[in-house]
Amino acid sequence: MDLELDGKRAIVTGGSKGIGLAVARGLAAEGVDVVLAARSAETLETAARAVAGESGRRVLGVVTDTGDDEQVRELVQRTVAELGGVDILVNAAATPWSAGSAAGLADTTDDVVRREIEIKVLGYLRTARAVAPHFVAQGWGRIINISGLGARQANSIAQTVRNISVSAVTKNLADELGPHGVNVTVVHPGLTRTERLTQRLTAQAAESGKPVAELEAELAKNTVGRIIDAREVADVVTFLASPRSIAITGDAVAAGGGVPGPVYY
Repeated sequence: MDLELDGKRAIVTGGSKGIGLAVARGLAAEGVDVVLAARSAETLETAARAVAGESGRRVLGVVTDTGDDEQVRELVQRTVAELGGVDILVNAAATPWSAGSAAGLADTTDDVVRREIEIKVLGYLRTARAVAPHFVAQGWGRIINISGLGARQANSIAQTVRNISVSAVTKNLADELGPHGVNVTVVHPGLTRTERLTQRLTAQAAESGKPVAELEAELAKNTVGRIIDAREVADVVTFLASPRSIAITGDAVAAGGGVPGPVYY
């Protein structure tokens, strides 16, 4: 299937590693010119060079803290100036939720919740607000927000709140922007194989003597029985970023390999 993405222009926040980097690779492979945004200049430059070398597309790295509205606006302005416009926004800039993070009521302080809202929810809102006028003016655009299956679980107050909030922002944006040709969706990954997870399991394997594959198998609680790779999440996002995804907007798309038991409708 031709995804009709050739020549499109995308911004991927959190694009220097993990799911964001995998998405950038997926988009570039389909002919998209990509601007990667992240806070670390060193990792950003390395990532941009790698994606450009693999795809032959224009790939720029722009150091951006999505917690700063001025930096976000400058990111979009530079993208438009360098690439001639912008068609796609993928929001993946968020602090990964780690084992041992505050979960219960007593440990969930105001500051814990504020940090999660500031980094993930407001960060996504800022970037959407900055690109929306360009999408509306041209009558086409795609916004994909990376959230997480924590939105469907009560494992942690702050984790659930931040992920549900991303879904709420997504639906509101979809309803407002849909008449202008802009689709907005949220993707919920589960536990995903990224550089961060691989490093953690490699260290654990060295301590325990168990192979990384065995440790992964112990963690895989999904329907397919294995951990989903960041590249596989990126495949879903790449489709949603394409004109072919016109029938999907305002909805949450789970990309964690299935949750045994519950029926979502």
